[in-house]
Amino acid sequence: MQSTPPAGAPRHFTREKKVYFHHCDPAGVVFFAQYLVFLNEIVQEWFEAGLTVDYPALLLERRIGMPTAHVECDFLAPSTLGDTLRFTLSVERTGKSSFHLLLVGTGPDPTDVRARIKAVLVCTSLDSHRAVPLPDDVRTALQDWPATKLSI
Repeated sequence: MQSTPPAGAPRHFTREKKVYFHHCDPAGVVFFAQYLVFLNEIVQEWFEAGLTVDYPALLLERRIGMPTAHVECDFLAPSTLGDTLRFTLSVERTGKSSFHLLLVGTGPDPTDVRARIKAVLVCTSLDSHRAVPLPDDVRTALQDWPATKLSI
């Protein structure tokens, strides 16, 4: 699904999500907190398909978590029941034990931005609940995702 860009070129991970009844408030509009659920789903999909890191094994066997430590959301237009949203994830920055992501959700028209989410994920030990350096395989995989800014 993802094509490989030239070395050093920005990369984006894209997924589509259909808006179902359970995503909506009584007005039929996506409840804002559901965007954080979308973020979490897409991060796991990105780990597995984009970074080719076994996400369940990372947590369950290696006891490494990637919780969201900081999030900023801008909700720019409503999404409603039946819409198909296109989410595009990019890496803004990678540190020793954390990385910054940008997730942009649009409607069918890519200029119809519905939500913009900036998130900081921190690598933690699930035993000590303290930050730890990114594992070598994750750090190596992240090198193929140069930091970028989406021009949306």
